[in-house]
Amino acid sequence: MQLKTRSYACKELTSSSGECDPLCSVDETSSQDFEATYQPKTDLLKALAILGAAAIGTVAINQSWVAANQDVAMALLFGIGYAGIIFEESLAFNKSGVGLLMAVSLWVIRSIGAPSTEVAVSELTHASAEVSEIIFFLLGAMTIVEIVDAHQGFKLVTDNITTRKPRTLLWVVGLVTFLLSSILDNLTSTIVMVSLLRKLVPPSEYRKLLGAVVVIAANAGGAWTPIGDVTTTMLWIHGQISTLPAMKALIIPSAVSLAVPLALLSLTSEVNGTGQDSPNVLSSKQMAPRGLLVFFVGIGALVFVPVFKALTGLPPFMGMLLGLGVLWILTDAIHYGESDRQTLKVPQALSRIDTQGTLFFLGILLSVSSLEAAGILRELANYLDAHIPNIELIASAIGVVSAIIDNVPLVAATMGMYDLISFPQDSEFWQLVAYCAGTGGSMLIIGSAAGVAFMGMEKVDFFWYLRKVSGVAFAGYAAGIAAYLAIHNLHLSLPTTVAQVPFLSGL
Repeated sequence: MQLKTRSYACKELTSSSGECDPLCSVDETSSQDFEATYQPKTDLLKALAILGAAAIGTVAINQSWVAANQDVAMALLFGIGYAGIIFEESLAFNKSGVGLLMAVSLWVIRSIGAPSTEVAVSELTHASAEVSEIIFFLLGAMTIVEIVDAHQGFKLVTDNITTRKPRTLLWVVGLVTFLLSSILDNLTSTIVMVSLLRKLVPPSEYRKLLGAVVVIAANAGGAWTPIGDVTTTMLWIHGQISTLPAMKALIIPSAVSLAVPLALLSLTSEVNGTGQDSPNVLSSKQMAPRGLLVFFVGIGALVFVPVFKALTGLPPFMGMLLGLGVLWILTDAIHYGESDRQTLKVPQALSRIDTQGTLFFLGILLSVSSLEAAGILRELANYLDAHIPNIELIASAIGVVSAIIDNVPLVAATMGMYDLISFPQDSEFWQLVAYCAGTGGSMLIIGSAAGVAFMGMEKVDFFWYLRKVSGVAFAGYAAGIAAYLAIHNLHLSLPTTVAQVPFLSGL
């Protein structure tokens, strides 16, 4: 009876909106599909294969070969694990699970190959402390953004976009996303802006291009601030870049990496075609009570993090946790006694944040730290230095590779390969790595979290993006590198008066 009721509700939702409610996926329709495709023998074989692989791994770990060939064993395991992450969809294994399994396995091998177990434990303790800073920072930031979004706070931004002229809208969407992503993470900015596009433009090739602009702008906007992208946050937390020098050095290249694709896309037939002007196609939700207050407090908490670090000298994650605590108490106070608004409070927001993605970062960062502890990354750095002595080429290559491979492990590996003695804080190399890793993912739709989110929300085909967008994204990426090198070599910079703002001169 319950299934029939839910099925009827699904039909009602489908007929009225054209889409089935997400709950449909767990009821009658999915049950029928499951029964039609369920193959017990196949599932049994998969289970036996996994158990067999685990048994072989356990036996292999006990062999003296692992201790004598630690580097080879770790490199092979990392390669196999990363292949599992890349082919997540084909193998039907979640990348977070693969990442965690890979991390633990690598550290087990490191404990076998280390001079002693105590040495391996000491290395793991040090690595865990560094990784925890990033994880706590991300959890705090995601929760704050979720609270603001639950209060419809981003309507303050989206409701001010009123133009329907195709070319103007293209530039406005790009600029707003660029600025939004410099404060929020690029994934959240993409979700907010693509949701906005659904209200502004009906389904069309033009809307797809606008969505592609959102991806490029979100990645570009996140590259020039310490809190705009996971990779820049990692570099900032570990001291490779500092706040104001990085922002002054990277804002122009990041803006160029967006402006070039916008100019090229403005010439396309989709943008210059007729019939694109249109009213809103969806109604907007009302802003939640006190949503304006929550928006300003939440955004203020994010912006205050670098200031907190300068004032106290404490790690950035402490500033993020301070902001989360303030917002937590605030939402408890303003919604006191409102039992129907529990979804607007932090406990409910914690259940909606991307914990799965955070665990993936945890697995990747711990995996890379094991390679660093074993000295493998240092050997790789020496090899690159010997064969590619130009640091600009190395940084540029990192950006190109990040279009295929997730930029988080790439940057983590780079941080392990090169230390602050070889390249001091705010050196050209680290600033280029921040720019290239942040913007390089725009060249393919699978190259960044923003692109993957856009792909899922708008059902965009990989090859459509490759055909329509990858070329202009690469042009912007290359132009941004050229802009950075020109500014750096000519010793140009933005006006430095911003450095005189109280408390900011020490950032």
